[in-house]
Amino acid sequence: MAFFPFEPLTACALTLACLSGPVHPAGTSIALSTLDAGGRSGAVVLQCDPAGGTHPEAKGACAALTGADGDLNRVSPKNMSCTLEYAPVEARAFGTWKGTQVEFSTTYPNRCAADAHSGGVFAF
Repeated sequence: MAFFPFEPLTACALTLACLSGPVHPAGTSIALSTLDAGGRSGAVVLQCDPAGGTHPEAKGACAALTGADGDLNRVSPKNMSCTLEYAPVEARAFGTWKGTQVEFSTTYPNRCAADAHSGGVFAF
């Protein structure tokens, strides 16, 4: 069984605790986490409309999600080259996109691929 830095209830609590600015009923706040083969984990909160939270590239990540209407399975990948190194990264998202529940998890072949294939959503 895979370990994720956030379990759904923890992610929800963290997401609510990290809100900044006005809260809108149909807002966007998504807890994102990664765990790589070396045991390194990362976690951020992404807020959109306006872009913010603790994600280091919130504007770009929000733009990627907007282009896919919040569906992480439909995000357009970045045009960038990555090595073929296999160092798997488990990625997970939990929260809301414009008031709709979001839950996503996948494994990317490495951190570069996680960044590229998620359109920068998992670039942290």
